[in-house]
Amino acid sequence: MKPLYVVIFVAGLAAGLALIPIIAHTAPATGIQQTDAQKAGLSARWIAFGFLGQALFTGRMLAQWISTERKRQSVVPVVFWWLSLFGGVILAIYFLRRGDPVGTIGQIAGLVVYARNLVLILRPRTGAGSS
Repeated sequence: MKPLYVVIFVAGLAAGLALIPIIAHTAPATGIQQTDAQKAGLSARWIAFGFLGQALFTGRMLAQWISTERKRQSVVPVVFWWLSLFGGVILAIYFLRRGDPVGTIGQIAGLVVYARNLVLILRPRTGAGSS
C-alpha cells in the first residue's frame, strides 16, 4: 500500500468520524444523558473537531502497522510522526477548549516528542568526513 493511500484512508476516516456528532446533534432527543463535551457547552462543530484530532491520532497506528507488515519488521514511518503531531495539536486545542487539564497536558507533552523526531528526520545529515 502506497503512503498516499494511507493518507487518503486516514482523511476519509477522519471525515467520517467528524460527521458522527453532527448527525447525532440533529437526531431527535432520546432522553439519554448528555456527554461530558455537551455538559461543557461544546457545539457539534467542536465535538467534530475533537473527533478529527482523534481520527488523525489513531490513524498513526494504522500507518505504522501497514509499514511494519510491508517490511516484515517493526518500523516507524515518517507519516506516523506527522499524524501524531497534527492529531496531537488538534486534540490539545480541543482539550483546552473543553477545559480538561489532564488531556491538555498529556497532548502537549507528546507534541515535544513528535516535533523532535520530525526535526531529527528532516535535518540534513552530515557525513562523517565532512566539515
